Amino acid sequence: MAMLKLIVGLGNPGPRYAATRHNIGASWVRQLAARYGINLYLETKFKGELGYGQMAGAALRLLVPDTFMNNSGDSVGALARYYKIAPEEMLVAYDEMAFAPGVVRLKAGGGDNGHNGLKSVRAGCGNNGNFHRLRIGVGHPGDKGLVTAYLTQHTMPADQRALAEQALDMPESLVKDMVQMNWQAAMNVLHATGDK
Repeated sequence: MAMLKLIVGLGNPGPRYAATRHNIGASWVRQLAARYGINLYLETKFKGELGYGQMAGAALRLLVPDTFMNNSGDSVGALARYYKIAPEEMLVAYDEMAFAPGVVRLKAGGGDNGHNGLKSVRAGCGNNGNFHRLRIGVGHPGDKGLVTAYLTQHTMPADQRALAEQALDMPESLVKDMVQMNWQAAMNVLHATGDK
């Protein structure tokens, strides 16, 4: 049975960005690491925080790039090449403005939809965008000109963060479906919750 080999959480490094919307993917991977007792440590060779351990019945790696969002592919690509992990064996978690906080969706492959982190990951994977995506809703500021500040300069309000964290506190069965790459079953669960 095919298993997921890598889960990546995108964000920007340092305490200045830790609670921003752009770091929700990195926050989720750190939450997974804590939940499954996987120690994350800084691995300079891969420009990121890396952990390896058992999760929902499979051995896999967790990665939080220590690069800025726009250079995430430097970290992901280096690790994927070293461990011979194909894009199809990865799940990349990131902030998605198309969805409200509390909405989480899965997607297999596709374009970057203007997300520079995804664009960089695809480039780091030899321009192969066939990795799976966990799209974590953070809402939209309503004006294109406000997007950068909205994502990177403002702390996510407590009520919105609570909605996102509640949605990301997934039942074991859902985590297991993702780890075992039962994507349709996982999508059925996530996408059945409806937009809140």
